[in-house]
Amino acid sequence: MTRKQRYETILNYFRNQMPEVTTELQFGTPFQLLVATVLSAQCTDQRINMVTPELFKRFPDPQAMAQAEEYEVYEYVKSVSYPNSKTKHLVALSRMIVEEFNGQVPEDAELLEKLPGVGRKTANVVQAVAFGKSTMAVDTHVYRVSHRMGLVTRRANSPLKVEKELTANIPAEDIPKAHHWLLLHGRYVCTSRKPHCEKCDFANCCPKIMDFPTLR
Repeated sequence: MTRKQRYETILNYFRNQMPEVTTELQFGTPFQLLVATVLSAQCTDQRINMVTPELFKRFPDPQAMAQAEEYEVYEYVKSVSYPNSKTKHLVALSRMIVEEFNGQVPEDAELLEKLPGVGRKTANVVQAVAFGKSTMAVDTHVYRVSHRMGLVTRRANSPLKVEKELTANIPAEDIPKAHHWLLLHGRYVCTSRKPHCEKCDFANCCPKIMDFPTLR
């Protein structure tokens, strides 16, 4: 099976089985999505969803969080990974949004990446989920699944290279959903240590490439 045929098979499956899909993070506004995504780095969505309801009740928008002291925000997020640095980022990015972007989360990738604690992956998530743009966020799940299923080449040995190969082969209208398709497949089926191949629907097209490049 060629790589093009593999893409067609996999994308057609997801289009039929998961026509409507989005992040598992719970949020109500682009700002809340941004906060939840920053918090989710090296932490599970389940944990973040346990933290954010009370956090968003106290600080629902950038204006409220911009006025907070770091210790106030820390009390709500102390159970997540790296709470000290994430607290600093949340307060700083809130103040920057208020001071430089009139209280609105910017849609432009370059502007998003200027916010403290926001890298390319987080910016791509916010663009795709909050603003419907064709951006492909590559986390560890997407990176692993893309290699194991033969969607990218061994040359794609970084998140950016995987992102570029995926976006070159996936139709623009599918890209926002494709991130979630691959992520959820990696989270629940093609897991890191022991993939559940016995319950995978791609047995006939997946080359099961297990020796892919280490994520760097």
